[in-house]
Amino acid sequence: MQLIEVPAKTGYVWFRQGIWLFRKNPLAFLTLFFTYLLVMTLMSQIPVIGGVLPLVFIPGVAVGFMAACRNTIAGKPVFPTLLVDGFHSYGPGATKRLLVLGIIYVVAMALVLAGSALADGGMLLKVMLGTATMDQDAIANSNIPFGVMAALAFYIPVAMIFWFAPILVAWHDVPPVKAMFFSVVSCWRNRGAFIVFAALWFAVAMVVSLGFSTIMQAMGAGDFAFAVLMPATMIVTTMLYCSFYATYRGCFGVQTPEAPDLPTTPAA
Repeated sequence: MQLIEVPAKTGYVWFRQGIWLFRKNPLAFLTLFFTYLLVMTLMSQIPVIGGVLPLVFIPGVAVGFMAACRNTIAGKPVFPTLLVDGFHSYGPGATKRLLVLGIIYVVAMALVLAGSALADGGMLLKVMLGTATMDQDAIANSNIPFGVMAALAFYIPVAMIFWFAPILVAWHDVPPVKAMFFSVVSCWRNRGAFIVFAALWFAVAMVVSLGFSTIMQAMGAGDFAFAVLMPATMIVTTMLYCSFYATYRGCFGVQTPEAPDLPTTPAA
């Protein structure tokens, strides 16, 4: 494993590689993502602990999705059971480290929400917990937009900490604290590429969201916009998850016979 520094334009390469990877096996990736949503939704219904339990397993699930990307490149099958690959394929030590990361992630997210509460008096937190419901007019007259911006600002360092940490603890036997440190260092050294990468995916998300909504409104079918937007959003999100694997391969330069490198200029 070698940490690599890349130019800002590499962010565009990662973006293209994520789309290319999704197109290699779209049905398998969408099935994996839908299974993830279903399992997390069911877990969230568990009394008392359902609100935080899904967060504990996010690092392990991230490893599973990365394993699906690796299998796709190597021409191996991808099954929904790969979601738990991080918890059973790399030994009990890796499982323990992933659960430790999950607990730390829960704490980090609690701090993010606490930071948002400083900006909007806790209104965003109440809405997320389901203790308060607000219509569009009420949201417009509240401080929730400031809460969202504060949450985003606080989440950026959390994202840097956990971007590569799960894969490092599972695939490279790196202790959790050291893995989080390596993740932050890699993201910071390649911040230019990550800024380009994030900007491209944000632009895609905005085009898809606003584009479909505008088209449906123009057709007089605004009530059905959600039915069209939901599958489109799932596709974009799944492609984004595929591109996470491209960032890992780009920043650490890990290549094995079982998982050859991604193409630097994937076909459109």
